[in-house]
Amino acid sequence: MAPTPAPMQEGLHRLRSPVGLSKAVVALLGAVIVTDVGAVAAGLNTRRVYADIADGDPASGAGGLVQRAELLDERVYSLQLLALMATAVVFIIWFRRVRLNAEVFDASQQSMRPGWAIGSWFVPVGNLWLPRRVAAGIWTASAQTNTDGSWRTVSRTPLNLWWTAWVLDWLFGRYASRNYEQAELWQDIVDAVGLTVASDALDIVAAVLAIRFVRKLTAMQGERAALGAYPLREQLAAGPVPS
Repeated sequence: MAPTPAPMQEGLHRLRSPVGLSKAVVALLGAVIVTDVGAVAAGLNTRRVYADIADGDPASGAGGLVQRAELLDERVYSLQLLALMATAVVFIIWFRRVRLNAEVFDASQQSMRPGWAIGSWFVPVGNLWLPRRVAAGIWTASAQTNTDGSWRTVSRTPLNLWWTAWVLDWLFGRYASRNYEQAELWQDIVDAVGLTVASDALDIVAAVLAIRFVRKLTAMQGERAALGAYPLREQLAAGPVPS
């Protein structure tokens, strides 16, 4: 009798390389970092101009300084928004790809169905933890096994740091925006601009950690796919392969 195909081997044809998408995500995250750096510089300039007005400097509004500072802010913000939207689209496509691969590696580690790799990002409030659940399942299933088929523990530090930074960035960004919208006095506006600058700086940190997460998980999936064998516990559960 011919050998019965192993579960993992049967699903190998469903694997799709995430390498190309990961490179696109990393490049776009790099663009996000560049626009964030520009936003920090523009924000500091605007804050200085506003601070001079708050301090009563008679020359602070001369020569269109305020108009030029605000115009620069608007242009940099437009570039930021464009980079963020493009990154979000490609990141979610990559995220879905690695989730589908994880289904092949070990479906038992996935607590949420594949569709949640996309849908989890659009659930109000729930998007603060649902994508993390999806990512945790992907991470575990993608962990490279040892050559004897046993599991090798892979630290979740890149995953945890990325997610923590993303949530803090999301929350602090909304706090900074709310303060800016509600500011009326010049000093309040100066303080609010300072918060937006801090938010842009935090976004840089989150983007750097996202790059680390994307590259690590992509590499893990490549290593896991190269092994080809299914986990040892599945071998034990399946019993001896008939001959």
